[in-house]
Amino acid sequence: MIVEIDFNSEEALYIQLINQIIIGIATDQIREGDTLPSVRQLADNIGINMHTVNKAYSVLKQEGFLRVDRRRGAVIALDTDKMRTISEMRRDLSVILARGVCKNVSREEVHNLVDSIYDAFTAE
Repeated sequence: MIVEIDFNSEEALYIQLINQIIIGIATDQIREGDTLPSVRQLADNIGINMHTVNKAYSVLKQEGFLRVDRRRGAVIALDTDKMRTISEMRRDLSVILARGVCKNVSREEVHNLVDSIYDAFTAE
């Protein structure tokens, strides 16, 4: 997995890291059971503080994307609590859709956008 951090972005580094790992899982670049690099190794590879990587791993663990194994380190382990996931998506999408409504993005444009993004993650 190649992680690219945009140091000029307004988005926090740990959020960028979380998002890239989640996208990696969704696009099958990272699979359940795969081991992520150690906190120190990933921090050194991408040139960020170890605490930033540790925070990203902690959030991913809380959100049900990985578990920490004493022998293997951070391992992709998906929690499939669908109802919780739908609730989180509703919360996150509400703000995104509100922004779109404020900028006159139509329902059809939103549907097309969602379909194209979803297809990119599920295409085989």
